[in-house]
Amino acid sequence: MNKSGIFSLPVRVYFQDTDAGGVVYHANYLNFMERARTEWLRTHGYSNAGLMKEFGVVFVVRSLKLDYLKPALLDDMLGVTVQIKEIGRSRISLLQTVRRRHGVALKVGNPLSGKPDVELTPEQSGREPTQSHDTHGGRASAEVSEGLRKEEVMVEAEVHLVSVSIESFKPVSVPEVLRNQWKDQMAWK
Repeated sequence: MNKSGIFSLPVRVYFQDTDAGGVVYHANYLNFMERARTEWLRTHGYSNAGLMKEFGVVFVVRSLKLDYLKPALLDDMLGVTVQIKEIGRSRISLLQTVRRRHGVALKVGNPLSGKPDVELTPEQSGREPTQSHDTHGGRASAEVSEGLRKEEVMVEAEVHLVSVSIESFKPVSVPEVLRNQWKDQMAWK
């Protein structure tokens, strides 16, 4: 999470995320955003299971508004963001975006062979999945150079969550420990 209070999760677009034309299927953006919210919650010390166990609450989506601006494509590297807009007694409003990252270099190497890593530029790795896969027994990892990063917004969303009891599914107060962390985070703005 950066000082502006924006959390970003890197997500690679896989074949399973796309339609027959290699374009991300519209509903999969919701999955990307759900993953980002889950990991964002973890940065505040709680998993969904932990919230249920410790506080007897879970956050559910009450409503959302999505604007699809540009299509994400097979093998794109995306950044999915989460930022707090507003906190109420039992609700929280978030702003989320899905952005295409440019300037992301993939390092591909075989740690067992002793051969150096090979850096693939976006042009080299862009939509050629064979170059970003584990083809030589090594691991691929994404590294972002701040100076090279250019991002295009693909989707913008406003998501309204409600804290509900796991027993009754009726609204309950957001756990105080999270409310305090999130209010501090909002103070960064």
